[in-house]
Amino acid sequence: MFARSTTIQAHPSFIDEGMKHVRDVVMPALADVEGSLGMSLLVDRDSGRCIATSSWRDEESLRASEGPVRKLRDEAAEIFHGTAEVSRWDIAAMHRDHNSDRGAFCRVTWVKTEPVHTDRVVDVWKLAGLPKMEELEGFCSASLLLDHAAGRSVSSLTFDSREAMERNMERVDEIRSETVREANAEVLETGEFELAIAHLHVPEMA
Repeated sequence: MFARSTTIQAHPSFIDEGMKHVRDVVMPALADVEGSLGMSLLVDRDSGRCIATSSWRDEESLRASEGPVRKLRDEAAEIFHGTAEVSRWDIAAMHRDHNSDRGAFCRVTWVKTEPVHTDRVVDVWKLAGLPKMEELEGFCSASLLLDHAAGRSVSSLTFDSREAMERNMERVDEIRSETVREANAEVLETGEFELAIAHLHVPEMA
């Protein structure tokens, strides 16, 4: 399965309006596109950074949706009063302990390695990282998206609340450092986000 993420650098005062637009307009429109498996929206209210990710049954569906999604993306960027940047990913892993509820928060990590080492990143994440993530108090779910050609990956770790995320911050940093070192990779960036919309209907893939 595949995913397309749109990062919008929104004006913070328009985030609520943008979130409403995504719920009321973008989500219903995506549901009508062949091969769509739902979407999620991460929001950082302090910086204005918002990441909308749509999931797709296969690469053919992802490619075929480019036209209608481009129009939705441009409209959403206008509502958010921001600019949009697009990335496309393979969904390498998806694991849920339970579905998230209102108030869930995510710790997101972007990683880079040599393209020839991307399979190792996946193996280390699944075999060494994920079992430790599952032990964290308030753990909800975790996912790993991969761009093989660029050697880039992004891991999202979801907690039941901001408080649970913050309580586990030190241990999450330890797990990230251990996993990245073993995978011979480099951390590009980390971020903390409110999980504003959680409707990615991707089956268990871990």
